[in-house]
Amino acid sequence: MTDEILINAVAGENRVAVVSNGTVQEVHVERGHRASHVGDICIGTVRRVLPGMQAAFVDIGLERTGFLHVRDLITPRPAAVSDDQLEASASTKPAAVPAAAAELEAPCITELLQSGQTITVQVIKDAIGSKGARLSAQVSIPSRLLVLLPLADNIGVSLRIEDEQERERLRRIMGEHAQQLMPKYFSVAGNEAATGAPPAMGFIARTNAAGASAAELLTDMDYLLRLWRVVYQRQQSMAPGSCIYEELTLPYRTLRDRMHTEVDRVLVDAPDLLSGMRDFAGKFLDGWSDRLYLYQGERAIFDLYGVDEEIDQALQRDVKLKSGGYLIFDQTEAMTTIDVNTGAYVGYRNLEETIFRTNLEAAQAIARQLRLRNLGGIIIIDFIDMYEPEHREQVLQTLARALEPDHAHTVIHDFSPLGLVEMTRKRTTESLAQRICEPCRVCAGSGRVKTADSICYEIFREVTRAVRQFDAPQVIVIAAVGVVEKMLDEYTAVVAEIEDSIHKQIRFQPDDHYLQEQFDVVLK
Repeated sequence: MTDEILINAVAGENRVAVVSNGTVQEVHVERGHRASHVGDICIGTVRRVLPGMQAAFVDIGLERTGFLHVRDLITPRPAAVSDDQLEASASTKPAAVPAAAAELEAPCITELLQSGQTITVQVIKDAIGSKGARLSAQVSIPSRLLVLLPLADNIGVSLRIEDEQERERLRRIMGEHAQQLMPKYFSVAGNEAATGAPPAMGFIARTNAAGASAAELLTDMDYLLRLWRVVYQRQQSMAPGSCIYEELTLPYRTLRDRMHTEVDRVLVDAPDLLSGMRDFAGKFLDGWSDRLYLYQGERAIFDLYGVDEEIDQALQRDVKLKSGGYLIFDQTEAMTTIDVNTGAYVGYRNLEETIFRTNLEAAQAIARQLRLRNLGGIIIIDFIDMYEPEHREQVLQTLARALEPDHAHTVIHDFSPLGLVEMTRKRTTESLAQRICEPCRVCAGSGRVKTADSICYEIFREVTRAVRQFDAPQVIVIAAVGVVEKMLDEYTAVVAEIEDSIHKQIRFQPDDHYLQEQFDVVLK
């Protein structure tokens, strides 16, 4: 498999596309006024403590206060976690707490926090919709190979590194290096023991650490400890509401997290950005700067693999399959539902085989669309009903294999009694649609508007209501052009009847600026 990363940068906006074997797999967009805050470490002020929810709202200087659950305040990190947990230690739902942590008897949050208290927290999930950012007091700082846990003493390895010998090798190297490096930095950590022993700090090896040399791991550990010293000093001197550690911007974050041996090249269309990224790669990516190239083609960089067309398609509700079937995506605040349909695909053997082949194709398409659309949270898939247990199992296996390259952590459950597949995908930022779209000003995001007939009858009711309250010789109705045309064409008899009943004349005035559901009734 050959991967390429395309980076398009213009003033105030960065876009990144991850391409595998010529197919766009992921698209990420970051704009200056709506940049992601995931990973930022801030000094916050507790505004409200809610014992009933075991949570608190913390002001970290954003538009809305962040949400801090007691579990994210006191729960220690597990010794081995997957990469998604490295970037955001807490889950988005209480049910996702690790079993060991769930067994802990958590004290009431009022014993730990008080209104007005200052606390250092990290953003683990951006504000999405009407919800504020999700926060955690268990901060972490990632590098390319490792993650530093300044407030824990765990030595862990990503679950995606499955080879037990490699896991033991990484644990041994990290443990030995930690003992060597801690005395060099413990005096600024602020939590050293009275005996002068090094502070309790933990490290977790990321998936990229598989096969890394001891020297590479030592370099990463030294970098993280130096960085934490700066962050800690800022913590002591800066005021509440300040950001003491800001996560890297999208292009640099992509290099840190996505550069691996299968990445053939990174194309950047901005010379200044490329220069900075080469310096970054030279310092932290073992000289991989030779894989970064300036794109100088005549066409736009996102035209190379039709990235903009893929973005447009990812904003649509339906996705066509090559066989003739199609998928329907419906994203709500609570969950995303995906419906699989055979469409024009009629198969060539029997109904069960047709359904099975459609579901197999749909499973692979769904995995790609989840990455492309950056959909997360609870996802419900309504595959076409299959009666053969073997077919169901193969569809689940196909879905799981297709999701293996996904950077976000996913959990897939078996078919439910209703024939639905429930799964979760880690969500820390807005989806692609939420990032670049806004609710329709006509339907307010519902996808529906009232028919012109419905508006006509609403106008009739409003006219009757207004005349009963106020006395005027004439009634003027201002409405959308289409509504007025329908009034004067199809509802002339109804208008005449209402005029007779209210003993007043109704005059209609069309307005091009009125939307279909907008109207005003004016008495003169």
